[in-house]
Amino acid sequence: MEITGKIIAVLEPRKGTSNRTGNEWICGQYVLETMDQYPRKLFFEVFGADRMQQFNIQLGEIMTVSFDIDAREYQGRWYNGVRAFRVDRNVQTAAATAAPLAPDTTPFGGAPVPTQAPAAPAGETTPFAPAADGEDLPF
Repeated sequence: MEITGKIIAVLEPRKGTSNRTGNEWICGQYVLETMDQYPRKLFFEVFGADRMQQFNIQLGEIMTVSFDIDAREYQGRWYNGVRAFRVDRNVQTAAATAAPLAPDTTPFGGAPVPTQAPAAPAGETTPFAPAADGEDLPF
């Protein structure tokens, strides 16, 4: 499964030692928020120091996370786990959500964006143009 969103929390990694092998392990914990009309949050983990370093997830980044969902039983209760196995940074999405164009910039190398409506020809008024006598009401 994949979800695209913004990283809103980078939590302290979980650390421990394997009972079976005696090796130490580390697991990074993150929260991603979708950018939908009704945003949802997803808590996920990245297991292993090598993957944590490879993904290098930072607070505020916009990315697509591919993850697996798995359930496990512990003392008669079931728990879901969400683990990321791939992270793709969305450069286009990050640029689109950055600051909007200023009024005096030229988008895509074209003509400047007008800051006012074009003027009506002499003697002609538009439905929403101010009247000649100084009133600003269109009726």
